[in-house]
Amino acid sequence: MTSLPATGALSAEIDRLVRDVEGFPKAGVTFKDITPLLDDHAAFTAVVQALADAGRDAEGRVVVDKVVGMEARGFILAAPVALALGVGFVPVRKPGKLPHETRSVSYELEYGQETLEMHLDALDEGDRVLVVDDVLATGGTAAATVSLVEQGGGTVAGLAVLMELGFLPGRETVGALPLTVLHTV
Repeated sequence: MTSLPATGALSAEIDRLVRDVEGFPKAGVTFKDITPLLDDHAAFTAVVQALADAGRDAEGRVVVDKVVGMEARGFILAAPVALALGVGFVPVRKPGKLPHETRSVSYELEYGQETLEMHLDALDEGDRVLVVDDVLATGGTAAATVSLVEQGGGTVAGLAVLMELGFLPGRETVGALPLTVLHTV
C-alpha cells in the first residue's frame, strides 16, 4: 500500500498534476483537467486514500454504508474510494443514463443548468453516505446530490472533494455539511 503524504505534500502534488484548460467546456470557464493526476499511480492512490479517510472515524473505522459519486469525474474518484472503504458505490447520473426507475433534481451550475438522477432503490433507509466529487465550485452539484440522497432515505455523513475553487461559493452552498478538501485553488 502506498503511504499517504502529509496534507501539504498531497495538495502540492495535486497542484502540480492538475492542469488548467482555458475556455472548456465554454468560453470564460477554466476547466481543471485531472487526467495527469489519474495517470500518476502514486498520486492517484494517495488521493483515493485521503478521500476514503473522510468515510472513517478518528480510529480508522468505516462509518459510511455507501459512497455516492456524480457523473462523470466523480465516478473516477468515488468508485475506488468505495472499494477502499469496503462499501457499495452509487452512481448519480445525468437524465436518461440509468436503466431503472429514478428520482431527479435540477440545479444551477457555474455555466448553465443541469439535472441529476439516482435509482429509487440505490439506498436503504438510514444509509450513511459519503459523497465524493472532483471539484467543489458553486456547490450546485453537491447540493443536488445531497437532496437525492436524503430523498432516498440516506443521511450524508460528509462530502469529500479533490479540490475546491475557493473563489466560488461552494462551501457556503453546502453549509454545515462535513467537508474534506484535498486542495484549494
